[in-house]
Amino acid sequence: MNRKDFLLSTLRTLGGMLIGKFADAKTLFKGGKSKGLRIRQIRNATMIIEYGGRKLLIDPMLSKKGTYLPFPNSLRQDQKNPLVELPMPAEEIIDGIDAVFFSHLHLDHYDDAAKELIPKGTKIFVQDETDKKNVESAEFTNVEVLTENTSFAGIQLCKTKAQHGRGEILKLAGHVCGIVFKHPDEKTLYIAADTVWYEGVQEAINKHDPEIIIVNGGDNQFFKSGSLIMGKDDIYEVHKAAAKSKIIVSHMEAVNHYTLSRDELKGFIKEKGIASSVLVPHDGESYTL
Repeated sequence: MNRKDFLLSTLRTLGGMLIGKFADAKTLFKGGKSKGLRIRQIRNATMIIEYGGRKLLIDPMLSKKGTYLPFPNSLRQDQKNPLVELPMPAEEIIDGIDAVFFSHLHLDHYDDAAKELIPKGTKIFVQDETDKKNVESAEFTNVEVLTENTSFAGIQLCKTKAQHGRGEILKLAGHVCGIVFKHPDEKTLYIAADTVWYEGVQEAINKHDPEIIIVNGGDNQFFKSGSLIMGKDDIYEVHKAAAKSKIIVSHMEAVNHYTLSRDELKGFIKEKGIASSVLVPHDGESYTL
């Protein structure tokens, strides 16, 4: 074999090896886990979840800063809600959304801007028939009540229990639910929603063994009501119950009755030595997990 033939043969061999490696890589990617689900904190409890090839909007509060009066009988009566602007235009938030999940219909989870901006044919999941009728009254046409075994575009959706406070305030706070997302190519994700730590959250963790947990953690309160959602001790209980899970804390510093700030929570989790397990995003921040 002369030098020219040798070089041509070598190039063909190397090319074949590269093509083979590329084909193997494509096969591994196609048959293996995805590159990771993407979670973006928007504001308050509003988040965008990219999961199983779908884009899901959680508890949309899309109004401009200062649109609503403050929640009464609570802190910051001189500040209107939301306390801060969205980190991006509302139109960008809803662009390309495949489905929406309403954990419940309080104003800071489903507001007038959401009613106006979300396309009326969008798939929407709610906790019960009462909420379904309420959402349909705003002319939404594709509303479904979530169950413990709902399916959407290859994603399994599991309704979970939630408790919006403790004691007498529950009569006013009303019902709420959490949700678990499952998909063969994704990590199991549990959104606890507006709940304090109690046996229902423990039950969801035990049953679904989520690798990622989103909790609402601003410790929002009315005067003398006690916690309506998780405070720092509740979040620590979640960590102890699911020590291997990554916890993301939402619902922070966006409505007037919050009592736990991001800085205070970050100091607490650092003191407890769990800062690598508990993430406290700023509005607009995202994670790929």
